[in-house]
Amino acid sequence: MAEAHQAVGFRPSLTSDAGEVELSAPMLQEIYLSGLRSWKRHLSRFWNDFLTGVFPASPLSWLFLFSAIQLAWFLQLDPSLGLMEKIKELLPDWGGQHHRLRGVLAAALFASCLWGALIFTLHVALRLLLSYHGWLLQPHGAMSSRTKTWLALVRIFSGRHPMLFSYQRSLPRQPVPSVQDTVRKYLESVRPVLSDEDFDWTAALAREFLRLQASLLQWYLQLKSWWASNYVSDWWEEFVYLRSRNSLMVNSNYYMMDFLYVTPTPVQAARAGNAVHALLLYRHRLNRQEILPTLLMGMRPLCSAQYEKIFNTTRIPGVHKDHIRHLRDSRHVAVFHRGRFFRLGTHTQSGLLSPRALEQQFQRILDDPSPACPHEEHLAALTAAPRDVWAQVRRSLKTQAQEALEAVEGAAFFVSLDSEPAGLTREDPAASLDAYAHALLAGRGHDRWFDKSFSLIVFSNGKLGLSVEHSWADCPISGHMWEFTLATECFQLGYTADGHCKGHPDLSLPQPQRLHWDLPDKIHLSISLALRGAKTLSGNIDCHVFPFSHFGKSFIKRWHLSSDSFIQMALQLAYFRDRGQFCLTYESTMTRLFLEGRTETVRSCTREACNFVRAMEDKEKTDPQCLALFRLAVDKHQALLKAAMSGQGVDRHLFALYIVSQFLHLQSPFLDQVHSEQWQLATSQTPVQQIHLFDVHSYPAYVSSGGGFGPADDHGYGVSYIFMGDDVITFHISSKKSSTRTDSHRLGQHIEDALLDVAALFQEGQRLKRRGLGEDDSGHSRDSLPCHTRGSRAPTTATNF
Repeated sequence: MAEAHQAVGFRPSLTSDAGEVELSAPMLQEIYLSGLRSWKRHLSRFWNDFLTGVFPASPLSWLFLFSAIQLAWFLQLDPSLGLMEKIKELLPDWGGQHHRLRGVLAAALFASCLWGALIFTLHVALRLLLSYHGWLLQPHGAMSSRTKTWLALVRIFSGRHPMLFSYQRSLPRQPVPSVQDTVRKYLESVRPVLSDEDFDWTAALAREFLRLQASLLQWYLQLKSWWASNYVSDWWEEFVYLRSRNSLMVNSNYYMMDFLYVTPTPVQAARAGNAVHALLLYRHRLNRQEILPTLLMGMRPLCSAQYEKIFNTTRIPGVHKDHIRHLRDSRHVAVFHRGRFFRLGTHTQSGLLSPRALEQQFQRILDDPSPACPHEEHLAALTAAPRDVWAQVRRSLKTQAQEALEAVEGAAFFVSLDSEPAGLTREDPAASLDAYAHALLAGRGHDRWFDKSFSLIVFSNGKLGLSVEHSWADCPISGHMWEFTLATECFQLGYTADGHCKGHPDLSLPQPQRLHWDLPDKIHLSISLALRGAKTLSGNIDCHVFPFSHFGKSFIKRWHLSSDSFIQMALQLAYFRDRGQFCLTYESTMTRLFLEGRTETVRSCTREACNFVRAMEDKEKTDPQCLALFRLAVDKHQALLKAAMSGQGVDRHLFALYIVSQFLHLQSPFLDQVHSEQWQLATSQTPVQQIHLFDVHSYPAYVSSGGGFGPADDHGYGVSYIFMGDDVITFHISSKKSSTRTDSHRLGQHIEDALLDVAALFQEGQRLKRRGLGEDDSGHSRDSLPCHTRGSRAPTTATNF
């Protein structure tokens, strides 16, 4: 989501070196450290790694194998073909009375070796099966016999009852694409947005790169891909996120909204109590690995590595580079209310506090009349300051207020009890949704601790939201947690008739601990400057959220089209109408088919998409011509999306090549050109991953309305969208008010018009098909009607389609 901005902002220093580059010790050391970090992660949880490491087998399968060998030995059969006798000879001789013990030990050792060999074989077989990506390339709704066979084999080798990390050891590593293919795809992607002269210049740089530097840089990447878990993900986290010195607010964080049309209770403390309890239930399931791994097609597992840092995680600022601090456990949350910080314990000796007990504790905070200390109210604005500034101030803060700082940074997560209401209102639905989005993305600049992995925001009317820091994981991970939280706190925990949490309060609990900050005078100026910068950044963001209810996913699926590709083509049409030109478009997709995979970029502005847009704006083009070009554009987008998901994208490979060139001090004008590009349209779909948790047919209002992020460019847009059930699509648009070229509301209107115009193409095609004629109602040939008369407007309800 917000990664496009970070990718653009990535600017490592470059040193020119005209000499011939040999093997680089710093580069080899970096590759070695990447592998070392990977292995440390694998060793961090011994028992869970053991259980997931033997999957699809289990410890009981070893016991079964050992018992079978013992039974065979009792029946005077030797399944080991003499190996157990050799093992017995190698064991120490403890005397005749221990002869039987030596036999048991020999059988146990043989069973362990055989069991390990079988597990290794299963892992290798499953990894080979999961390396097949032909199923991605199948036409929509079709499945070849080869893919059916592959699915059957995956089902056989996948085992039953997997834990969250069960498939990690069987996932293939992300392949390093051919550098020639990557450069060819890159040139194809920029052709629609470059003039002939600029394209010729870029192509010449690409040819020079392939001739002089590509093979050496590619060799290092191949070496890293063999040694480390993933050839790009750790560098992506470090250089795009942790080394960025920009403010986290707007630039790196993103937000997630509550239910759009309903609020389960207007009682702020009750909503906070249920939400925190649900989040900690999710953490409990996460620690026990009881969360099921995500499976595509119900069979193909995705990497689960990003789940590890959801809770107890803080991004610690550094002068040159931040680092992620993750604790194994935390038994409290940090709470902010009216400028004051509190430490709220979430557990007692008997376990997690009940929702009603948590509500009681939150109500105590809301009722606390004590005022904020001087400058305490605006202290959190420091987390919205440039990272090097915040790092220097934090050093002083750590010496003066270490206990309070540790309580915040060591919390499971951050909770902000806002004093203002939020959410959709009947009086002004458009403005209220825009204000809701802005409050989640930026707040007031000083009421979120942006360093925490996520902040739970509870508004005074009971509305919820999340503000999520991006470096530790991507949107689908926090989205999975958020879906569980909303479903659990609303449908399972529930509320009483008067809006309180169910159960009884616990009056024996101590009051939440008020945190006290001993702020030295030299920090006061830093807080004031940080607050001024945060307010400036917050005030410059133009957010617009609107639910598009004319049609939704069910209408798009009726035409056997990808719903994501449909929206992406409509966005191209909308942007062209907004700006009168095409631009590089960033669409984020996942690469979690591979071990420790994160994201890849789909460059949605293709030649086919541009041809479709031009046809829609050409009055001489007919509906059938526009529809044919639309299908070509959708097919091209689907091909790019599938290539990116299968590790054959463009941008992550070019990024990794650029990082290697920096380590080698090897200047590449082509790579410089690639990483100077501006993404003026950054897009992302918020996936709905746990449909079974929500009954969208009986309770259509109880669906999350998705979330959004800031623009990637000062003169660009950030667009996020989510399919709410079958008949609603919610869009989240952001831009900067300082730009005279952008307007979030204007683009929103263009998106709505573009969707209706594209839908009209299909409606008209259906009408003509039913009639079986090429004549319209007035007797004129439909082929003679220009594209813009296709419908001044498409029907306004999904049922009309």
